[in-house]
Amino acid sequence: MVAAPASGSGKSSVTLGLLGALRRRGLDLAPFKVGPDFIDPGHHAAVCGRVSRNLDGWMCGRDAVLASFAGGGRNADLAVIEGAMGLFDGADGATDAGSSAEIARWLGGRILLVVDARAQARSAVAVVHGFTTFAPDLTFAGVLYNRVGSDNHARLLREAHASVPGLPPLLGCLPRNEALTLPERHLGLVTAEDAAATATYAQLADWVAAHVELDRLLAALSPHPQPLSRGARGETPLLGERVAAGRVRGNSDAVRIGIARDEAFCFCYPDNLELLERAGAELAFFSPLAEPLPNDLAGLYLPGGYPELHVERLAANVSLLGDLRTFAQAGAPIYAECGGLLYLTEGLIAPSDNLVGLFPVRARMLSKRQALGYREVTMTAATPLGPAGTVARGHAFHYSELAMPAEIVRSYRLAGGAGQPCGTEGYLRVNVLGSYVHLHFAGNPRLAGNFVANCRAWRDQAR
Repeated sequence: MVAAPASGSGKSSVTLGLLGALRRRGLDLAPFKVGPDFIDPGHHAAVCGRVSRNLDGWMCGRDAVLASFAGGGRNADLAVIEGAMGLFDGADGATDAGSSAEIARWLGGRILLVVDARAQARSAVAVVHGFTTFAPDLTFAGVLYNRVGSDNHARLLREAHASVPGLPPLLGCLPRNEALTLPERHLGLVTAEDAAATATYAQLADWVAAHVELDRLLAALSPHPQPLSRGARGETPLLGERVAAGRVRGNSDAVRIGIARDEAFCFCYPDNLELLERAGAELAFFSPLAEPLPNDLAGLYLPGGYPELHVERLAANVSLLGDLRTFAQAGAPIYAECGGLLYLTEGLIAPSDNLVGLFPVRARMLSKRQALGYREVTMTAATPLGPAGTVARGHAFHYSELAMPAEIVRSYRLAGGAGQPCGTEGYLRVNVLGSYVHLHFAGNPRLAGNFVANCRAWRDQAR
């Protein structure tokens, strides 16, 4: 696990560089990300050619995390997990719940600690000492000092590190190079679909290969206490691997569900898709930017992403907008998250391009973040995802706002990560459910089963 004392220490850059450098050595790597983030896993997948899964203790719980790790790590030589925030930061201040440390503990993982050493030398070693002794049950594979300003700075760090007994091995001093950082936009880093990101991957791999003692790192990881599972030769690949290859399983008895997937709609947990398939769905991927609605659908899932960056292209696909309205008016189950919700509105206040219009409101994009944090959802009305009383967990992160009319049903009662009330949401119209909350189905697998069952019931009735 690549972890750090705080956000902004360089975990993402080090992880991508490490993935690239180890891939050059011929290793088959299984990437993962702690927490609810969608953007970092997209970059992992672009470098590794293998889907990256989220490991989130708060949203999913221990059993689901272990299952996701086992599935995502199958047939891999090594799992590389990018941590979130500081190593011990999680859902509350009193425990490690929801933290990277919790995931490392559950998996028996070895931690590579990345410390931002700007403007300090021996003091950075004090940080390492504190972090590596704070929780004695965690295992550290080594330490990297990042943003090192000069050869002399590196010498001071090495001397200071060597002067303190019992520290994990120092595996590298990474020189400061601001040109290596990935570009950002309002929701964080650019996505892997952005051409501006791909040019950086090789440079990050060069950076890590030149300044990290990879042989010593790999030696510290072997033998692993929990070897990654390997499937039988010829075994059907995991859904995540089929998604990466652009394939879906054909099954005449399956319930065919459309999945929006392109630059505008790229925020979707791989486990959600796998659980839908296990519940009997056949997944039909399509691009709302340029493609028509797939044939013979029984339901539709519109994940989040960046539709606000592609409004003109989305609005130009007029035939799809009309087909979506017809599909919804016929009572087909539709579930839309965050960006998918925006797509189902009349559009953005500026520009004025018209979108689907199932919800009679225009969204306003703001410069200030409107929500960030975990959400527990209790359904107060029947939705495509389940009956009233269904409980689910997810995460909200958005810069837009909706003044949804009062006549639109609110089917969610929301609570934050610490249980504090967060109002009502879960906009419901006909059989369409839209929400700002990105739900992780692994926290309650019945969500996937309920959605597939509702799609099947509608399909059978429509016939």
